[in-house]
Amino acid sequence: MKHLILSAAFLMTACGAKTENPIVILDTTSGAIEITVYPDKAPSSAGDFLRYVDDGLYDGQGFYRVVHADNDPLNMGMSLIQGGRLDQEMVGNPIAHELTTETGISNADGAVAIARLEPGTGSAAYFFINIGNNDFLDTGGSRNPDGQGYATFARVTDGLDVAREIQKMETAAESDNAVTQGQILKDPVIITRAYRK
Repeated sequence: MKHLILSAAFLMTACGAKTENPIVILDTTSGAIEITVYPDKAPSSAGDFLRYVDDGLYDGQGFYRVVHADNDPLNMGMSLIQGGRLDQEMVGNPIAHELTTETGISNADGAVAIARLEPGTGSAAYFFINIGNNDFLDTGGSRNPDGQGYATFARVTDGLDVAREIQKMETAAESDNAVTQGQILKDPVIITRAYRK
């Protein structure tokens, strides 16, 4: 019986059955960021992100918002960079909100999440990379009155140093939203190309 199980496992490998999570490279004007995506844990969020990548919808777009302790209006020490579509317009429909209690991915250092207003209004058109521990963005966390947190779907596995450098850039652009005032980069960091590794 043991021989049969091992043979079956060998055949699955030989036939090219893939169990690895997709890896996405964001080539930016500040350097490359490698992201491992988890469609098995967060199918809606991961699927939408991969669609944006595969359809070239991030090419020529970029990172435009940075948050750190000094410019967090709620004084919670939130630390992240936000990017995606520079016009912040989604392509397609919003996606279902996925709870971190279901995905098992916390808004910890390097985790990638979907930005949103109300639950169910999110889109991979706007995502963010956590820098440091932002567990108050998880389901049940204190950041949002609805308590549903922000859906996580991936993790930066290389290039988090690039994200940290982006976060240090000058935020001098005006915002028409009081929440993001003082958080908009003077010059967005452009994603020259996003693709699967």
